[in-house]
Amino acid sequence: MTRPVIISCALTGAADTADLNPAVPVTPEEIANEALAAHKAGAAIVHIHVRNTETRKASMDTVLYKEVVDRVRDAGTDVIINLTTGPGARFVPDHDDPMKVAAGSVMKTAEERVAHVVENKPDICSLDVATMNFGARPMVNTPDMLNEMAVMIQDAGVKPELEVFDTGHVRLANHMVETGIIKGGQPLYQLCLGIPWGAPANAETMMLMRDMLPADANWASFGISRFEFPMVASATVLGGHVRVGLEDNLYISKGVLASGNAQLVEQAKVLIDATGAWAASAKEAREILGL
Repeated sequence: MTRPVIISCALTGAADTADLNPAVPVTPEEIANEALAAHKAGAAIVHIHVRNTETRKASMDTVLYKEVVDRVRDAGTDVIINLTTGPGARFVPDHDDPMKVAAGSVMKTAEERVAHVVENKPDICSLDVATMNFGARPMVNTPDMLNEMAVMIQDAGVKPELEVFDTGHVRLANHMVETGIIKGGQPLYQLCLGIPWGAPANAETMMLMRDMLPADANWASFGISRFEFPMVASATVLGGHVRVGLEDNLYISKGVLASGNAQLVEQAKVLIDATGAWAASAKEAREILGL
């Protein structure tokens, strides 16, 4: 199996994990430094969320995104920048009156959810083609919302990464490709496995979802928590690309916290090398993805 495999590193995520592992980056400087360290370790792509520096929780502050992106670009590397558009899609109904919005809901317009993408024009941004019970809190992305976001993303010259968490999401993403909402050929899919309550993290599910993709699609996959490295191995063997990072998994081995994103990237690289493949450079990744 001689081919380049793209490693993407998801640096910090949106979950309340900053108090669970001290390596989880919070400030723009910390997130940017983690991006550069992950790239040096072998990641061609860095996937970026930002956090409120006081609460350490997820943020949609465009100022924070700009600082992170500027710091990474000013470092002079060729790493591929991938910004999230996931925040702004959480709806929690009130227990006594489900027509009302309960605490914990964060629902934003399409313009608000992609404002940082339009401003910073990264190479890639995620697009969660999913409405689902994302753990205890529903994630709501209607087709109309997704279509509107996709148009604005692509008008900014950014390639959408279609994040799918189950087979129905693949069907909707495929429909967006078939109807021309997603333009340009070589659509990019991310098969997100192991998230409660989405598709399970195993090779059989990965193969099923892979086989549903358009013939010209590029795809990657990841598993969360203890499934991170088994899914790296599975995706590499099955012809895809991979993602690791502290967004998805806080541990390097059972009971041992990861020292940083770079350590997770290095472990993914070991698994990729063991198959006879190699970690793609950013230049190779750009060629593969048509960037």
